[in-house]
Order: sequence, then C-alpha cells, then structure tokens
Amino acid sequence: MKRKVVVLTGAGMSAESGLSTFRDAGGLWEGHDVMQVASPEGWASDMDLVLEFYNQRRRQLLSARPNEGHLALTRLEDKFDVAIVTQNVDDLHERAGSQQVIHLHGELLKARSTRYPELVYAWTKDLLRGDLCERGGQLRPHIVWFGEAVPMMDQAIEHISEAVIVIVIGTSMQVYPAAGLIYYAPMDAKIYYIDPRPQINTELALRLQLNVMRIKAGEGIPRLVDDLLQHHIV
Repeated sequence: MKRKVVVLTGAGMSAESGLSTFRDAGGLWEGHDVMQVASPEGWASDMDLVLEFYNQRRRQLLSARPNEGHLALTRLEDKFDVAIVTQNVDDLHERAGSQQVIHLHGELLKARSTRYPELVYAWTKDLLRGDLCERGGQLRPHIVWFGEAVPMMDQAIEHISEAVIVIVIGTSMQVYPAAGLIYYAPMDAKIYYIDPRPQINTELALRLQLNVMRIKAGEGIPRLVDDLLQHHIV
C-alpha cells in the first residue's frame, strides 16, 4: 500500500503561473476590497461587480498554464498516495495531471445555483445576470466566500490525519479554517514548508519534523520531489 502524502497549496503556487493574488496586494485585487467581491454581502450589494470580477479571473485562468511546481507534484503519485488540498480556485493542479485535488475554496471554472446550491455546472465563459439553473435560479460563482461554510473541510481533515508527509506550499498559513489543517497531521509526520517568505507561528515551529525551504514553488518542489522519490517510504 502506498503511504499518504498531503500537499497544502495556496496563492503562492498559482502566482508563479501569473495569476493575481490578494496576498501580494494588501487585501486588494485590482482596486477591489475583498469583501466587495468575495462575500455574500458584496453579492447582495452589487451582483454585476462580483460577476465581472470573477469573469476577469476566469479569463485570466484560461490563458494560464501549470508551472514546474504543479508538474513536479504529479511525479509523487508514482510512489505515494497523493492528495492535493488547495486554497486556490484554479484548475492548474488538474491540468498538470494531479489525480486527487480537493478545493477548499471552490472552483472558478464552475457555477452554481443561488437557490439550489446542489446544482453545479462546468463553466468556462463569462457568467452574467440572467444566467439561470434549470430550475430558474440565478447562477453565481462556485466559490466559498468569506462567512460561508467550507464544505470540503472534513474530507481534507480525513486525508491529512493519515499523512506520513505533509508539504505546505505558497500559503501564509494564516487564513482559517484552512490554516488549522496542519494540526490534524500525525505528530510523527514529516512537514515540509516551501515559501520564499514563510510565516511560522510558535506552535508550528515546535514541530520537530518541520523542514522549511525558503524558496519559490517552481524551484523548491522539483527539488523536494526528487529527494522524496529517491528516499521514498516503502
């Protein structure tokens, strides 16, 4: 049986593919406060603004490509049972070839009904006012906004609680509930943290198995993957 590796990825992973992030813009994204475009209140206040914001993100994503980090992670599947748990809403892990990807914060290339949230559709074009589900409800981006539940959290916890190796990439580990996932890892799990500007709190620093790589994902991940495959746990 292959041993479990869980990879937690955040905005820094996608940034190397040219995708804009809140992290590098002081909480603003092209002039928009996060609550204007990523909250139920923002949706209720200005639906058209929110729709156009995500239309721009979707167009940008469709022209982006997986980077060397995305591609390197797929090689781990030769020797390990790999689960990618991402805070990112793009599909770059899937396009790189990763087989098991859990999106904590939703998926940009999907839309769902505001009235019937179980109705979810693949969506690659602009999403507009008047685009309805088959039961007449307005469609919205399939994104977990601030203040909304994170439906994939339990599945992510189940995976990380079985991990022998956890790799944290391109995330500040400051946004909850996602930031709390690391504490569900077994105490003897090896934890690798790849980020050019890692933010490590005292509790995390006390983990004896923590290995910090102060480097960009596109360079650090291939290096780590090579090492893990060479010394893989049988």
